[in-house]
Amino acid sequence: MRPKYDFSKAGPNPHAAALKSPVTIRLDRSTVQYFKDLAGKLGMPYQSLINLYLRDCVANRRTLDMRWRPGGGTG
Repeated sequence: MRPKYDFSKAGPNPHAAALKSPVTIRLDRSTVQYFKDLAGKLGMPYQSLINLYLRDCVANRRTLDMRWRPGGGTG
């Protein structure tokens, strides 16, 4: 590796805009805290962890079972 690189003529990455899209999303505080805590344990930004989780959902075509169940229980 060179001891010094000259980036004075470098320009912005033309592909960077296509990589990720900034979005505004409203999440429960407890949900954000869960991902922050987990990301802290893993040593990564919580936004990256959420992105990885959602990407896994897309890759595996996961869907939610949104049917109402009498009694309000989840199990």
